[in-house]
Amino acid sequence: MLYDVIIGLEIHVQLNTKSKMFCSCANLNEELLKEPNTTVCPICLGHPGTLPITNKQAVEWTILTGLALNCKVNSMSKFDRKHYFYPDLPKAYQISQYDIPLTYDGHLNVDGHEIKITRVHLEEDTGKLTHPAGKNYSLADYNRSSAPLMELVTEPVIKSAAEAKKFCQAYQQILRYLEISEADMEKGQMRCEANVSVQQRGKWQYKGNSRIEPVGNYKLNPKVELKNINSFKAVEKAVEYEIKRQTELLDEGGKIVQETRGWNENKACTVSQRSKEEAHDYRYFPEPDIPPLNIDQKWLKKIKSQLSELPEEKKQRFREQYSFSDYDAEILTTDKDVADYVEQVVSELRAWVETNRQTSSLRKQTLSLRKQRWEAIHQRLAKLTGNWVGTELFKLLKEKKQNITGIKITPENFAELMSLIYDKKVNSSAAQAILAEMFKTGGDPSDIMEAKGLEQMQAGDEMEKIIKDVIKKNPKAVEQYKSGKENAIQFLVGQVMAATKGKANPQEAKEMILKNIK
Repeated sequence: MLYDVIIGLEIHVQLNTKSKMFCSCANLNEELLKEPNTTVCPICLGHPGTLPITNKQAVEWTILTGLALNCKVNSMSKFDRKHYFYPDLPKAYQISQYDIPLTYDGHLNVDGHEIKITRVHLEEDTGKLTHPAGKNYSLADYNRSSAPLMELVTEPVIKSAAEAKKFCQAYQQILRYLEISEADMEKGQMRCEANVSVQQRGKWQYKGNSRIEPVGNYKLNPKVELKNINSFKAVEKAVEYEIKRQTELLDEGGKIVQETRGWNENKACTVSQRSKEEAHDYRYFPEPDIPPLNIDQKWLKKIKSQLSELPEEKKQRFREQYSFSDYDAEILTTDKDVADYVEQVVSELRAWVETNRQTSSLRKQTLSLRKQRWEAIHQRLAKLTGNWVGTELFKLLKEKKQNITGIKITPENFAELMSLIYDKKVNSSAAQAILAEMFKTGGDPSDIMEAKGLEQMQAGDEMEKIIKDVIKKNPKAVEQYKSGKENAIQFLVGQVMAATKGKANPQEAKEMILKNIK
């Protein structure tokens, strides 16, 4: 039987505010969080008689995220109490949002598919339980209790495990661009839960507002919620496993139970945890201790002014402004710090082009021709920069496990290295050696080139002499090439590179060899 896969996501993100959601305790400070229950107070511990005070920054960042995701903003929003009993919830209820969230009805495009977003709302985090091995008790740490937690809920319109993973990655990228959370899944800063169901093809329809309805007398299969997912890879694997589990169960004549299942990374499977709650089980009602939030146009305008260029916009601009390929634009904008670094390098190259000898001959030409010539040079330099950042610099960063913000190579020095390559003062292998030294010491590329004797040998009498000598010493390779063996020419180029200690330009060497043996 053919089935359709229906997936919805719920993603919680810790916000990087200085204080917690409803009190003045420090929020998620790694130094302070080393010892359990050290950043707590009567408010976040839920002591009787305490009153919460709303964190304005958390509210603004949630609205900002909603705007980045094309959401509408409620002019009036409120907090609600969500009741459930668990040791990590000291009040026995969580302050959250239910029917009037801060933002709603948005979307995010993933590979051309518009994934609808039901809401982005704000709530408080819970504490954390640990279970010592071999013990029959659990330990509660409330350092995280009442930290600001932003929740995104998608409509059930995601069609595959791969798409679910890509949505999470795209969302993380936006959060990092907004600089409101690192959203590191492995550190628990971003937690993804997936709702998965499979339905017989043609027997259901999506009606909007999170509603899936049966066609005719068909009875919908219940959805299953997946938890304990702590990486993008795990998102994909967990959803794939659950799709397979549900499909096989139906094919065997079994019935799917509405439940919450956890992802077991070691066994690569989902395991049953508990029956799934419905909204009415939580007994939501308006939080009486927090007045409604009125978001007027003046406040909304202030928040909108903080909305910077987002990943998709930057990617498109990189393609248009710098002629980057789709692949390069994708790679260079994944990390905002990398994108900023590339832009700084290109800016330095702009200054270099304006004063470089290659533009001096343009002074007598018309302004229009000079501009065209400049743009052509500029785009080639930008593409060169993109290639070198995306390959050689990324390779060094990966080897040393470094972030681009901590490297010793300034954008100015990286731009200078690009100009040396563009001017053919160094070949590719020499440039790699220079870059490695720059990464290590932060030195100037021209100084390194001179100190290590890496400047490329230019075509001239000396080069011509070396070429003729190589041809004379390797008559067999010459004859092989003349008889149609194209690879023989590469052997001769290799001999020239060896004779020049790697200083020759391989392409120029090849052209000169061909000229001399014809």
